Amino acid sequence: MRPSDETSLLTGVGPKKQQALSRMGIETMKDLLYLFPREYQDRSKCSRISDLTDGITALIRGRVMLTSVTGSPYRRKQTLRLLVADETAETDEFVQHRREDMIEVIFFNAKFIAKNIKKGEVYDFYGPVRIFNGKKQMVHPEYSESGREDMAGIVPVYPLTAGVTQRDIRKWQRILKEEIVDEGLAEEVIPEKLLMENNICGIDHALTNIHFPESGQKLKEARYRLIYEELLVMQTGLMQARSRNLAASNRCKMDPKVDIREYTKIFPYKLTGAQKRVIEDIDRDMMSERTMNRLVQGDVGSGKTAVAEAALYKAVKSGYQGAMMAPTEILARQHFRGLSGHFSHFGIRVGLLIGSMKASEKKEVLEGIASGETDIVVGTHAIIQPEVVFRNLALVITDEQHRFGVNQREVLRNKGSMPHVLVMTATPIPRTLAVVIYGDLDVSVIDELPPGRPEIQTIACDDRRRDRMYAFVREQIKAGRQAYVVAPLISESEELDVLSAEELYEDLKKRFAGFNVELIHGDVKPSEKDAVMERFYAGDIDVLVSTVVIEVGIDVPNATVMVIEDSERFGLAQLHQLRGRIGRGTEKSYCILLNRGNSKIAEERTQIMVDSRDGFYIAEEDLKLRGPGELFGLRQHGIPDLHMADLIKHISVLDKVREDARGLLEEDPGLEREDNEKLGERIREMFGSDASLRI
Repeated sequence: MRPSDETSLLTGVGPKKQQALSRMGIETMKDLLYLFPREYQDRSKCSRISDLTDGITALIRGRVMLTSVTGSPYRRKQTLRLLVADETAETDEFVQHRREDMIEVIFFNAKFIAKNIKKGEVYDFYGPVRIFNGKKQMVHPEYSESGREDMAGIVPVYPLTAGVTQRDIRKWQRILKEEIVDEGLAEEVIPEKLLMENNICGIDHALTNIHFPESGQKLKEARYRLIYEELLVMQTGLMQARSRNLAASNRCKMDPKVDIREYTKIFPYKLTGAQKRVIEDIDRDMMSERTMNRLVQGDVGSGKTAVAEAALYKAVKSGYQGAMMAPTEILARQHFRGLSGHFSHFGIRVGLLIGSMKASEKKEVLEGIASGETDIVVGTHAIIQPEVVFRNLALVITDEQHRFGVNQREVLRNKGSMPHVLVMTATPIPRTLAVVIYGDLDVSVIDELPPGRPEIQTIACDDRRRDRMYAFVREQIKAGRQAYVVAPLISESEELDVLSAEELYEDLKKRFAGFNVELIHGDVKPSEKDAVMERFYAGDIDVLVSTVVIEVGIDVPNATVMVIEDSERFGLAQLHQLRGRIGRGTEKSYCILLNRGNSKIAEERTQIMVDSRDGFYIAEEDLKLRGPGELFGLRQHGIPDLHMADLIKHISVLDKVREDARGLLEEDPGLEREDNEKLGERIREMFGSDASLRI
């Protein structure tokens, strides 16, 4: 048996079990071996039945004194009741057990269990204890013949799926231990030098003790090693990708005579210090000996678009073309309007390319791009279609980058000859994750908001104040303002007690009779959605009822109210993005969080939103509450899944790993030395064949 073998070779894995394992992402023996327990149960000691109390979970060893089966013998739904006497109690075999040394064990749907448990035999039972009518009971405990290995000691508890039991996984892990780990077939990917320097245990010791810990200390040793291994593979792979980016020579070097300040003079406002600093970073990159690969993080309303425009000006005035890709047609049109107005002063021609254009319009734009007549093209994924050919593309900008897959961004980049890449996001990412997700990019942060931004007051509200709240919204609309109302679901749900967008739409049409109320959501055709958003932008719609499709959307300066129904259903970062849709004009704006949740976490999250407008602080808090995987979809960014490591809890380990990875790559950039080969293979396996992670 080898790690690469399919699980079908394991005893007890038939077609159904194999299918169940596949649902868990387990195809090979190695996949199964790296399925780690989610928790452990301490079954190192048997408890005496007389010492059991209500609510505890315990392991007992007892002899079955009586059995009783109720229910039809022809159906599965039988109930098995056992009277179990304590085998650890000191009793004379001729003296009847005391009542306190007895417990009732109950199994429901027990037709098959009843065949396996025999009166007079000794069994181990593990489960929660309850006191019912003065009697001690265990309901549906785990059980086995007395002394069986998988019931004693520190017992692993694994994540499961339908069709696979804890007993199955434990049995298979014992087989893998004997056939793979004990035979030395598990690959050691951590170089010997790092094992010695960090006093880390070997892979055989780690896999043995992560599944079947010999002691609490050995479990700690195993956990640390496997956490270190995961982070080492991830961080070394990212650093290799970054090294390749740094090594890429600048084929699109900009003209040093082009002064970006000439462009920024046209803005009707003064750039913030943060904007100036980021523009200097970009200018330096585009003039350097290497291709730019830079991420610009900026909170909602921090002025990222102005920074992007400055970069495009530099590229075009140096004789090249630029491209900006937006995730939606409505956002692409918004950028097109803004760029066209600003760049017209300098004779720079801007084109728009979106999927809904007429064939004749699209043909004209394509010809302009190919000939070089169009200097800048703004669009959606339509830009990356095969028929789009640039004459000399030198700068690629992706806005709201998390809306694009890695492959889409790579196709756009390949439209030119190693063009400079600028990635923008309005989702502030904590430092902890930025160094992981964007480990191959230089990171610039716009951490200032422009002066004079109107105040956004965030108000917490509950269901009892709904009528009063909507009366306030009505007053705002009567004053000539516009409002968003956001719901977590499109349609009514039987499972969740939340208002849907469709229900809200019907209710608000009545509440705001005489005003124009419209509805958009994810199931509406893109062309129809864009048409509604255009009308909202033009002021023809007073109240826009929506799901989160407006999280990243058009800039409507006249919208001063954002109502978020069932706000406890949204993540903090998402709430912050939604709030960013308002406060775009000169009037004071209001974000109202209608929270119907009663949990402490829901209250804490609402209070964070009320107290702060700092996107980076909110992102840190969201990270603590929800974790990195759920927040940012690491796999979308090309980052391997983490099974043991936690990017929040294990930041100190990550810092050490980063130092070790840097040292490794300085000595052996390609990981070609014999001691580093296995690590290189694991990186290619985890990241893909080229491990490039190019954005």
